[in-house]
Amino acid sequence: MTQDGPAPGDRAQAWLGSAMVALAVLAAAAAAVSWDAQYTLVQEIKRVPAIAALEAGIPDMGALIFAALGIALALHGRRAVRPRGLNLACIGISLAMNALAAAPGWRDLAVWVMPAAVYALASDTLIGVVRAWAISRTHRAGQELDDDDTTPMAIVSHLILWLLRLALAPPSTLTGFRRWALEECPVAPGRTAPPGHALRPRDGNTARPPHHTTGGSPPTRRRPGKQDRMLALAAQRHDLATLPLKQVSGIANQIGAEVSLSPGTARRVLLAHVRALQNGSRPKETP
Repeated sequence: MTQDGPAPGDRAQAWLGSAMVALAVLAAAAAAVSWDAQYTLVQEIKRVPAIAALEAGIPDMGALIFAALGIALALHGRRAVRPRGLNLACIGISLAMNALAAAPGWRDLAVWVMPAAVYALASDTLIGVVRAWAISRTHRAGQELDDDDTTPMAIVSHLILWLLRLALAPPSTLTGFRRWALEECPVAPGRTAPPGHALRPRDGNTARPPHHTTGGSPPTRRRPGKQDRMLALAAQRHDLATLPLKQVSGIANQIGAEVSLSPGTARRVLLAHVRALQNGSRPKETP
């Protein structure tokens, strides 16, 4: 508290608490509407009222459980991708059952699926806001958390945009996808090519680098990769050995855009490089 009123963090926490209460009310309302439609649908198949009543509530109860788990992880600054994805999956099951129970026509369909759709947007957005609040709180306490917020909604939107680009420009989209896959996974998941790794030709012999002779042309130098250029530019512009870790993300985003490196890869590589420098260990060479 300050003399002028509550601190900004206290006001944010109060608004966040209000949003959680409102989400609980929305979840109860959406569950009641969805349960009615799902009970009608299951009753036509099972024809046992008690079983139909229990099964009708399973998707909404699953969504509530996964939303609560997502909020719990978000309070620790975690992305909670799996609980958020499962929360949306349960809501998708509820939406599908509501759509099947609705009478033919767009108006009836909208009436049945609207509550669950609104809850899906509200719950996933709230989890993201809770995580942002937790990260802001730890930053004020002098700690550092990864602020890369890859959400299920963002993944779906990126996938839709990629499919749209694939439909409009298939050759360039597939070429860019291949380049991205090779950059993100140079050898195998979790492994990178060792420095000076020599390729083996088909006859089984190790390829030898060409010897530079006096009369011949100099050997061709491999152009530095995007990660190498990003690290070089970061070292030129900043003292990485003393750079605060909370500034790494913004620097990686800026320089990564200059060298056409994906933001997630740029943040991961630069953060690992800076930590290695500050811990006194030798930084890993990028492939």
